[in-house]
Amino acid sequence: MTLKTLMSTAGAAALLVAAAPALSPALAQETSSGGDAALSLSDDETFKTRGAEFLVFSNWYDGLFSDSKISGVELIHHGVRTATNGDVRLSATPEQWDPIASFGERTVDEEAGVIETTLSYPDHDFDYTIRAEMNDNGVTVMVVLDEALPDALEGKAGFNLEFLPSEYWGKTYLAGEQSGVFPRYASSAMEMPVDGRAEPRPIAEAANFVLAPEDAERRVTLSAADGSISLYDGRNQAQNGWYVFRELIPAGETGTVIEWTLEANTVADWTRDPVISYSQVGYPPNRDKVAVVELDRNDQPAETARIIRIGADGGETEAMSASVEPWGEYLRYDYATIDFSDVTEPGVYVIDYDGQRSAPFRIAEDVYTAAWHPTLDVFFPAQMDHMFVNEGYRVWHGASHLDDALQAPVDHTHHDLYRQGPTTDTDFEPMEHIPGLNVGGWYDAGDYDIRTQSQYATVRYMVDAWEDFRPTRDTVKVDQENRRTDMHMPDGASDLVQQIEHGAIQLVAQFDAVGHAIHGIVEPDLDQYTHLGDGVTKTDNLVYDASLGKYEVAGSVRDGRSGRKDDRWAFTSKSSALNYGSIAALAAASRALEGHNDDLSERALTIATETFAEELAKDEPDNFRHGNTTGGPLEAERFLAAAELLQATEDQQYIDAAMEFWPGGREHFSRIATAAIDIAPMMPRRFRTQLRTAAEEYLTERREASAENPYGVVITRGGWAGSGTVSNDAAVKYSIHKMWPELVGAEEVMHGLDFLYGRHPGHNLSLVSGVGAQSKEVAYGTNRADFSFIAGGVVPGMLIVKPDLPENHEDWPFFWGQNEYVIPNAAQYIYLVHAADDLANTD
Repeated sequence: MTLKTLMSTAGAAALLVAAAPALSPALAQETSSGGDAALSLSDDETFKTRGAEFLVFSNWYDGLFSDSKISGVELIHHGVRTATNGDVRLSATPEQWDPIASFGERTVDEEAGVIETTLSYPDHDFDYTIRAEMNDNGVTVMVVLDEALPDALEGKAGFNLEFLPSEYWGKTYLAGEQSGVFPRYASSAMEMPVDGRAEPRPIAEAANFVLAPEDAERRVTLSAADGSISLYDGRNQAQNGWYVFRELIPAGETGTVIEWTLEANTVADWTRDPVISYSQVGYPPNRDKVAVVELDRNDQPAETARIIRIGADGGETEAMSASVEPWGEYLRYDYATIDFSDVTEPGVYVIDYDGQRSAPFRIAEDVYTAAWHPTLDVFFPAQMDHMFVNEGYRVWHGASHLDDALQAPVDHTHHDLYRQGPTTDTDFEPMEHIPGLNVGGWYDAGDYDIRTQSQYATVRYMVDAWEDFRPTRDTVKVDQENRRTDMHMPDGASDLVQQIEHGAIQLVAQFDAVGHAIHGIVEPDLDQYTHLGDGVTKTDNLVYDASLGKYEVAGSVRDGRSGRKDDRWAFTSKSSALNYGSIAALAAASRALEGHNDDLSERALTIATETFAEELAKDEPDNFRHGNTTGGPLEAERFLAAAELLQATEDQQYIDAAMEFWPGGREHFSRIATAAIDIAPMMPRRFRTQLRTAAEEYLTERREASAENPYGVVITRGGWAGSGTVSNDAAVKYSIHKMWPELVGAEEVMHGLDFLYGRHPGHNLSLVSGVGAQSKEVAYGTNRADFSFIAGGVVPGMLIVKPDLPENHEDWPFFWGQNEYVIPNAAQYIYLVHAADDLANTD
């Protein structure tokens, strides 16, 4: 199988003009303008030229969620990663959890310009090699077998290469002598289901394809040396599917069994447009204001930029001619900064950099005052599980999951990082209904499970915001008795406290139901888990009754039972880390709920104190661990529990416990810092001394990590982008600043918020949907299939695709590591905006 990269050569252009005579003379001239260098093997071990770069297993799935569209042979085309997953797969349009190969070894022969990767499907005793090598026109990719394809994989195993649909909508393709248009919406003919699964039929088949012949920046040619390539639309299988080009591996053959050539056209002297990144929300008058310009390595920074004030009549006044100062290299780009801190007059402004203008932003005392409102007014109400959620004429979802929950079966590993151990650790038998769990809680993220670790973190962040800033905003009516939430309808209670109440209700329910914190409540199978739509339609909302037939219903609509085994499962193996995390949240919630719901406040504190005592009495903690659903580090969780109980009770025993747990908690300083600082006035002097030392060490480490980029924050490199890390660091720095202002200034806190609001690599959109002049409006929420967003949700942000590409797609919501909302990030964002508002008005 050969993958060719079509370079800007006269011969390649002539081929395309002959194949597509409708191309204009201007385009023909553009594509025939040569001058770009041929591909070379870069220091980063990719095949690269100006405008095109081929990655060959530079990335591998991180183990979180199987197929994450970030592996195999990939193409970065004029700055955008447009193709991925060039690898052997076992179906034409594999879904997210379909089998992927096991990674073996990747070797690079620099002299020959060859990258080889060995992989295998151990369950099928099938080993193979993907070999990629440069040729005169592009890259040749081969599937090489030492032994023939196993019989069981004949007609199933093939080489796939996937192209991002949003980059090819409205564009054409040539399949041999035929032509077509990439469909905007999935509409392929389908094969009859086999084993319950229907597969799409090919859209087109040919020995060679030209993608987007009319678009010089997206034109790609695929050619098969011997066989035929088929084009499929993966969105017929799942909304997050891509356009898939595929060739089946022939049976009974060894050696090079597939060979493709991939050629990606490049525009001569192509240079990526600069990105001016700044806060889309704006700036308080007297704080530092520094925009960052991201530049192609072939570009040169301008000498100055203009800061322009927009008048009431639309007139423009130059407020400042600011120097553009080169910063240096980071990732694949060069950077420069524009410092316009001297502009302090309130008003509306734009930045003009070399003729490119930013969106308008404000300079005003109150830029942060309302920036958290969409998160509390819309995002959290929309995430409320077990509630009917209404907004004006729109229903976000019905009262969902009223049949929660069935006891998960023992020794069961769930696809979404949950696991039930060898026993239930409850009084319930596997698949028995656990009553009382159908209350409170939020949809964890862009899906519909209740992940306890997310729930208790969210509650704690909300309590922090309540206790430090006391926001009494009231725009949402929450009727717990009737399970109804109405946005934009005040009810006389603080919305933040009502959200704390909603989270506490679920945490309390877990202890009341089984006596300890559980991992969470989640859909049992992929068919339900991948459901996109109103959460109330995921189940029949009737408790499962094994004595009834599959479609039989008994009882009333409100209190009925059914034979449909569609109820979510509760994973209940005991975990001391989860218990301690829930203790901390319940102790915190008990304080916030005083005077609002005294009964719940008292019950939360009782559970917290009793469970804490039970945990201390154990000979050994329950150390059940799996995935990311069984709590944070035990050392951090138990310190937090002691700290929150101390604030709730002022009892000496919790001072003693906090001192005992402090050395272990200190190893996870970023997790426990704000709580440790909160209790410092109540703690012995030696604790405060050690705490300050830990804060100093933390700041030193963070500053060293931040120095590698021009944004002043730590940018992570994992499979989940790092806006949460940035938010947490900013919140920790705020706490340190309030305790020891001489250790860290307000600007380091503000850098975190600037990052969320658009001052980050890749693009300049605010990562908080609906906040700022330009923000994330295509995100991975429960409405992602509509390419929409939930106002106030915070996305993970810039994922660093190895070796060095900052990526966040605004045209494709299904990259969960870049675009998925999670509730703790939103709660911490509420806190951080209040912190910034406080600093803006006091420093």
